[in-house]
Amino acid sequence: MATWSAPGKVFLFGEHAVVYGKPGVAMAIKPRVTVTVRKHRHPPRVRSPYIEECFRSTGVKGSVYIRSQIPSSSGLGSSAAVTTATLAAISDEFGLNFSKEEIARRAFAIEKKVQKGRASPTDTYVTTFGGIVLITGDSKRRLPPQNLHLVIGNSQISHSTAKMVEHVAKERQHNPEIVDPILDAIGAVTTQAIKSMNKPQQLGKCMDINHALLEALGVGHPVLSKLVLSSRAAGAFGAKLTGAGGGGCMVALCPKHAKSRVAGAIDAMGARSIITTIDTKGIRKEKDG
Repeated sequence: MATWSAPGKVFLFGEHAVVYGKPGVAMAIKPRVTVTVRKHRHPPRVRSPYIEECFRSTGVKGSVYIRSQIPSSSGLGSSAAVTTATLAAISDEFGLNFSKEEIARRAFAIEKKVQKGRASPTDTYVTTFGGIVLITGDSKRRLPPQNLHLVIGNSQISHSTAKMVEHVAKERQHNPEIVDPILDAIGAVTTQAIKSMNKPQQLGKCMDINHALLEALGVGHPVLSKLVLSSRAAGAFGAKLTGAGGGGCMVALCPKHAKSRVAGAIDAMGARSIITTIDTKGIRKEKDG
């Protein structure tokens, strides 16, 4: 048998605007999905369409066991982590020798098929390679790693990425003279943030501005707004929603000494906090058993 794991991810800057060719920055985070695959002639049926497609597309048969630290449907890249870790474990167990590039490419194709064309290559790339990634159009570039102290707040309110992306597209169609400048401004904030990666206070200000612009696009949520404001009040450098919005998660950038206080403020609002930082490894082989 072979056991591999893959990290989750947060969008630090540029979500939604990245759909329109503006720059975006995503980062792999410590919580992981661990997948064990074992050759099996008559494996039990798996409930995950992602895992099912991993086996179907590689033409092998095996049983699978999953342990996850990433909440599903929260915008933290759980499906991408499951898909990349499963492909890596299949490659190892069946001697397919997939490179990281091949795993990222296959994982994106699987996500795209399962999500009926709506998947982004960002999640599968970030979870495969780890680190901080700058996305501009079709190009992806890893940025120098930074030891950012993050607290994620999971609102536990389900949301639909597809609906939020569709909402922005409709708003842009009806009010291009308002929406286009907002998307341009998000792109400008992302560019400024890249220059401020090693200056947490400036980076926090960029997060605050990015959040306000996302709210102006109409992808905010009252609970996310409360979590963002309470994080700032508890000492965060900055905070914003992360991912598609309309529910899901927010992320706060904190001084090291304030992480627990910010997490406590998030928990006090009835959300679930996750204290985390960068994962630079991406997919990795684990000890079996």
